[in-house]
Amino acid sequence: MSGGSQFGDGPNYPPVLPEPDAHGQAALILAESILHMLVETRAVTLHQAIAAVQTATEVKADVAEEMGESSARMQHSLRLLTAIGHSLATDGSFAHGVAANEA
Repeated sequence: MSGGSQFGDGPNYPPVLPEPDAHGQAALILAESILHMLVETRAVTLHQAIAAVQTATEVKADVAEEMGESSARMQHSLRLLTAIGHSLATDGSFAHGVAANEA
């Protein structure tokens, strides 16, 4: 049965990947938007916002380990948090550059 699927000798199809959790996606987008807004309105500093993301990253790794979460799932979550940190840093660098150029 080489080259066949589990249902016979038909073509091999890639496994269907589960869709991301809609609630999780919405919560993540909202959280990132709030962090950007807090930095833009100067309610928190860019450093504080990035520190919050770093803390979330550390907590996620600890909780994932304690709960026996798969390494792949944990790494995906950590990549998402890292992307948020980069987004904040990029927006912050851009905002500081614009402010300096406008002065």
